Amino acid sequence: MNDAAVPAALRRLWRLPVTPSRRGRRSTLDVEMVVGTAVRLADEGGLDAATLPKVAEELGVTAMSLYRHVGSKHELLQLMMDAASEPVAPAPEGPVGWRAGLRRWATDLWSLYRDRPWIPRVPLHSAPSGPHQIAWLERGFEQLASTDLDWDEKLTALTLLSGFVRQSSLLQHELEEGREEGQAQSESEREYGQALHHLVEAERFPHTAAMLASQVLAAERSGRDDTDRDFLAGLEILLDGLAARITAGRVGAPGTEGTVVDEPPS
Repeated sequence: MNDAAVPAALRRLWRLPVTPSRRGRRSTLDVEMVVGTAVRLADEGGLDAATLPKVAEELGVTAMSLYRHVGSKHELLQLMMDAASEPVAPAPEGPVGWRAGLRRWATDLWSLYRDRPWIPRVPLHSAPSGPHQIAWLERGFEQLASTDLDWDEKLTALTLLSGFVRQSSLLQHELEEGREEGQAQSESEREYGQALHHLVEAERFPHTAAMLASQVLAAERSGRDDTDRDFLAGLEILLDGLAARITAGRVGAPGTEGTVVDEPPS
């Protein structure tokens, strides 16, 4: 490996040796200690609890001394996000189609964001670069290996799906923060629909008024948690679109007449 080709930030992200500074005493800290402390603070109190000064206070050092291990505030966030994003191992079972595989991939990512809601709040300033992020990418590619999509289409599909999971998680957390304590999403939606029903005029907003009149926001819901249900419904729409793209790519291919692409939504 050409060491000069790998920037120091990426070397720290992959836990490769970094040339130590020759100035001052040898540090008793390392990247693992700093990142582990920051992740713990974020798990306990969100991103605001894991700033460089607070991490330094927890470790009993000055904030400036952390820069030799994490480079910058932005780099610390990237290190935290990757360290906290270790993919879960899929449950052992027989072969599954691309749709079931991607559904599990997306729902596992959704579960990670639900358990650690600070992760999707980390600003994204670059493509996935850390070992855990690349592991998620690899697992996604594995699900699409049986399709005829080219690499650009596969990468676009995973970018779209991961973006949907991230944005859905952010939206749900923000909505939860805006609700009264203990209030269910369905109750909040009913109140929202009732209030707007008196304000939205059919002459001005005909389609929105029709939606409100349909009572879709007042419907009784049972079974899955509201947030899971909405997320899974949106996920199936995206998978339907990807299935159509895969099918379109196979039209005209020899031996594909009457072929069903993967399994229908569950």
